[in-house]
Amino acid sequence: MKVILNADVANLGEEGDIKEVKNGYARNFIFPRKLGMPYNKANLAIIDAKKDAIEKRREEKRQAALSLKEKLEAAPLQIGMTTGRNGKLFGSVNAAMIVAELAKGGIEIEKKAVDIPDNSIKAVGNYKVGIKLYGGEVAQITVAVTSSAVEEEPQAPVAVAKESEKAESAEATEVAVGEDEEKNESQDSLDAE
Repeated sequence: MKVILNADVANLGEEGDIKEVKNGYARNFIFPRKLGMPYNKANLAIIDAKKDAIEKRREEKRQAALSLKEKLEAAPLQIGMTTGRNGKLFGSVNAAMIVAELAKGGIEIEKKAVDIPDNSIKAVGNYKVGIKLYGGEVAQITVAVTSSAVEEEPQAPVAVAKESEKAESAEATEVAVGEDEEKNESQDSLDAE
């Protein structure tokens, strides 16, 4: 079924677009929410009358995307992470963390718009990350991952664990020896009777 969109619909199209959709999608989602109308001559004339206003809104979105691109590319995004001695991160920097850091700066974007090479960053350094904007524009931002704290390698807890294992085995040996002595004493008392 062909529909004419009255508003932008995610993963489908923008206001004024003519799209082919399944009948159920049109009946159950697009029409009840007033996101579109059936494709016919009367509705096509309505959209043609609004064409200038629709084009003006699209141009405003393009300009907003360009200004956002300039703002994103202006300064590197700093993210501090805990690392080991070799510079590897404990965890990784992913799209959700980048979106959260941008939100702190007042920039709202969707997580799915962030394009990280290899899907995550796992070491300290500077990385180029793409952010998809309106109209096919892509902002290339620099993400500077720094070490906020260096954690020691977990060697001390391993040594403590080995010492506690030795202590437990010594206690188990003492208990076993004590039980054997009790058995011998009870056996001696039975033999004496």
